[in-house]
Amino acid sequence: MSNLSRRAFFESAAVIGVTSSIFPATLFAASEAGAEITIDTIKAAEVLSGLSFTDAERELMLAGLQGAVEDYAAIRAYDLPNSIPPSLVFDPSIGGKKAPTQPSRLPVSWQPSPMERPPSDEELAFLTVPELSSLLKAGKVTSLELTELYLARLKQYDPVLECVVHVTEERARRQARAADAELAAGQWRGPLHGIPWGAKDLLNVEGYPTTWGAEPYRDQELKSDAEVVQRLDAAGAVLVAKLTLGALAMGDVWYGGRTNNPWNIERGSSGSSAGPGAAVAAGLVGFAIGSETLGSIVSPSTRNGVSGFRPTFGRVSRSGAMALSWTMDKLGPMCRSADGCALVFDAIHGHDPGEPTTVTTSFNWPVHRTAQELRVGMLSGAFENLEDRAVLDVLREAGVDLKPVEFPDIDPGPILMMLRVEAAAAFDQLTLTNRDDLLVRQDQGAWPTTFRRARFVPAVEYVNASRVRTVLMRAMKLMFDEIDVLVMPSFGNRGLSITNLTGHPSVTVPHHFNEVDDSPIPERRNPASITFVGGLWEDESALAVASLFQSNTNHHKQRPPIR
Repeated sequence: MSNLSRRAFFESAAVIGVTSSIFPATLFAASEAGAEITIDTIKAAEVLSGLSFTDAERELMLAGLQGAVEDYAAIRAYDLPNSIPPSLVFDPSIGGKKAPTQPSRLPVSWQPSPMERPPSDEELAFLTVPELSSLLKAGKVTSLELTELYLARLKQYDPVLECVVHVTEERARRQARAADAELAAGQWRGPLHGIPWGAKDLLNVEGYPTTWGAEPYRDQELKSDAEVVQRLDAAGAVLVAKLTLGALAMGDVWYGGRTNNPWNIERGSSGSSAGPGAAVAAGLVGFAIGSETLGSIVSPSTRNGVSGFRPTFGRVSRSGAMALSWTMDKLGPMCRSADGCALVFDAIHGHDPGEPTTVTTSFNWPVHRTAQELRVGMLSGAFENLEDRAVLDVLREAGVDLKPVEFPDIDPGPILMMLRVEAAAAFDQLTLTNRDDLLVRQDQGAWPTTFRRARFVPAVEYVNASRVRTVLMRAMKLMFDEIDVLVMPSFGNRGLSITNLTGHPSVTVPHHFNEVDDSPIPERRNPASITFVGGLWEDESALAVASLFQSNTNHHKQRPPIR
């Protein structure tokens, strides 16, 4: 069986019995190990599937199951790198709301407001994207100055934060000099021209390893740049670093250690966009690109006190990005303000011919309707603590009329088997070749265990989970028929799971900082966040309400102690 044996499928498939013979994957391993698939094998498999057949029915199935192992072997024989997607494509519009058709991308009407250069480099490092853009366009700072500042800060603070995989020093200086030459000649590419940024290290950058945060891939170099990297290059942004992610996009633990939270380095920065969250919060980059499948932008944005934007599924190309779940992965910006997220999103959204899920639809920034004109819902029963209720007070005082709403009465938990199955398929070669043992985490909730468990999910259940997902999407469409934006606590409710499954956009921003009890460093805090969810393809609406909240508060302007 060579490397397909996977220790004769976890060292147990050769013994046919109730404890070891379950589902086709095990039937395949048993056959390869020389064991015969029998009626008793089928009986054992029925236990896990929750089914019960008669002996006559089992007899009719037997020959087909014995022959199926040849099909499984044929599929496994194909070389399927992570970059090969399934032929089935997820489309959020199945829920009932189509993406508005636009002939082309519409440029934002935003222009920088005049401002003075701050007196210190420390203050300069923490400016928002709009503020940096203003200084660059006015010639009050150069891209090379900013690039050298951020490169120095990356090197200074990475030993504490462990948020950097590779500093792209040579590439960055070359881009910065080119940006300065264009700006000096009066050629302004737009709001990101000359601004240094960091990429989560699941984005391909030619000439540098793309490690996915995992030991088996630490020396992996992939040809060509990710589509998002190409679009940011075209916008004139300057890539200064590839930033950490938890191994294969889980948590904040990667092959080099744990990425730490600059507000309280005794805590990890959460994940999986751990490096982008820490680097943006610590003023090491002007902005970063993260990714989310199930909380990987929302969670580190919360933990690090930054503004994170998860666009509508399909609005940003994932070409050249590591695939974890083809029906749930999203790329999005992490910045120091919601306004910054909007400007970064404008540079990266739109259809990519190489990515079949992508669409082009309008994005208007500033928004045509004011936030006060939008219909804003609040999640009923979710605002129990004082800090969360304070968010509602800020919005009401700003003129927003809030309407209580509830999520559909559908449990998203069982549907999430789709994520686990897709992730197992995306990294099947790790399981089959035993290289999953190289991953740092080896526990019940870690990827190696999840990948192995997913091998036993019946295909019929996966398809039916997708159909229940359609029911959920249609129910969410009815909810958003009544509102434009939903405000909710980022955690403690079903919103994170539901909106990731349905593809809705969300903006997560800091709204409170909790003191750390008995901390030796009095400045340490634990940030908390609030999330604004928009209707499908109405990304600017969620950003507008988040921007309104930030224009009336200063939580996003706070700086961490980084110690």
